[in-house]
Amino acid sequence: LAETERHVTERLSHMSLDFDSMAIVSNLFRAANAVRNHFERTVLHSNDLSWTAFVVLWVTWIWEPIETRQIAEEGGFSKATLTGVLGTLEGRGYLTRTKSTTDGRLVVVTMTDEGRKLMDDLFPKFNKQEQKIAGAIPNAEHAALAEALRLVTKRAENPS
Repeated sequence: LAETERHVTERLSHMSLDFDSMAIVSNLFRAANAVRNHFERTVLHSNDLSWTAFVVLWVTWIWEPIETRQIAEEGGFSKATLTGVLGTLEGRGYLTRTKSTTDGRLVVVTMTDEGRKLMDDLFPKFNKQEQKIAGAIPNAEHAALAEALRLVTKRAENPS
């Protein structure tokens, strides 16, 4: 990564650019993709889950009952993507979809007992991998890094 950053700086040195900001965003993107790929290769692979499927299960597990539009918002993906993933997870018996009792246009998602059992078993393994990844950063810096990432997320979601 450092070699790439050095090469970019050399190549673009004739431009008036903020190279530190470029490095932050570039490395954030790389880190997010690397983490996602790591989790899909390790703990999620053994349960035949994609990252998106896991996020849907996680959000539903934490917030259930939850409307589909809220899952899409929390997970950061389109409703179209969510529809396909929900179909797969429902087919596997991990969750159910029902029409809202207050508004028939809305769909509410809940976990099944099988889905809760999966998350009860899966999440401690997932968290072990979170600890492994976060272990690259000294413990004393964890809270500050988490807060910095929250600020970056807020700025990206609300750029004004």
